[in-house]
Amino acid sequence: MKKTITVITIAIITIFCFDSVYAQNGFFRNKYQYVTFGLTATNFLGELGGANRVGTNGLRDFDFPSIRPGFHGSYGIMFNRNFGARANLSYGWIGGHDKYTEEAARHNRNLHFRSYILEWSAQGEFYFTEFQKEGHRYNLEGVKGLKGIHISSYLFAGIGGFYFNPKAKYDGKWYQLKPLSTEGEGLIPTRKEYNLVQLCIPFGIGFKYAINEKWTVGFEYGYRKTFTDYIDDVSTTYVDPQIFKAKGEVVEELAKHFADPSNTSIYEGQTAPGQQRGDPLDKDAYLFGLFTISYKLPTPSSVVPKLQ
Repeated sequence: MKKTITVITIAIITIFCFDSVYAQNGFFRNKYQYVTFGLTATNFLGELGGANRVGTNGLRDFDFPSIRPGFHGSYGIMFNRNFGARANLSYGWIGGHDKYTEEAARHNRNLHFRSYILEWSAQGEFYFTEFQKEGHRYNLEGVKGLKGIHISSYLFAGIGGFYFNPKAKYDGKWYQLKPLSTEGEGLIPTRKEYNLVQLCIPFGIGFKYAINEKWTVGFEYGYRKTFTDYIDDVSTTYVDPQIFKAKGEVVEELAKHFADPSNTSIYEGQTAPGQQRGDPLDKDAYLFGLFTISYKLPTPSSVVPKLQ
């Protein structure tokens, strides 16, 4: 966890230092800064939920009923017309439920979860296309015609960290899953407990439309590659429920329920100890779709090159 926080902190500080250095010498003549706020549409790609087929972590397994809302804020710098960088803070909900899929084995498994994602990241942006149509240069009274249009598109990639905490519902109450060790994490020597803070690699594509010189609206769609398979608390195989006795009587009953809540719609042996519960070869991922509005900050006079 400490390594994750350190890496992201260094990346974000680099953006600010980069900005400070070039603000002093005016190397990037077209540089400006901006802040962005927006709403997110979040989705999860993992073992739970998914399309009506054998599960995968690809976009083919996109699960529309599991889309959840969230919020986003960022500080960005445009170094020139083609390159920019951004420091982001995003918050969103994700979830998955096997009841949403008609694939027999997954529906029988009957697992579910929800979690919020708190993500901080730093990303670089490359603007590869720009559509600009000039309108009237001045807003003259009585003069009709098209206004100027400015649309740009960009690719982005970066590094981030995120916090998650999977929970599941039983008898009307939501319980944290990590302390229950539903797959024997921390109870079986070969299965270590997972951390709730993890690294991610965000990348994707975005579009911006300039309303005027100060305000811009946009949409951004990004994939988050992660290095954990436990965002949904599902990864490997079912375990012998007897190991949960080490948790104490109250926790033992909860752990037994959440480890195997199957509805036996196929056959009872499918969830026996040692049978497949998840797929450790495919790491979890999540998606952020951002609807944004950005404001261009006033340019400090020290950035404007002095005429010789």
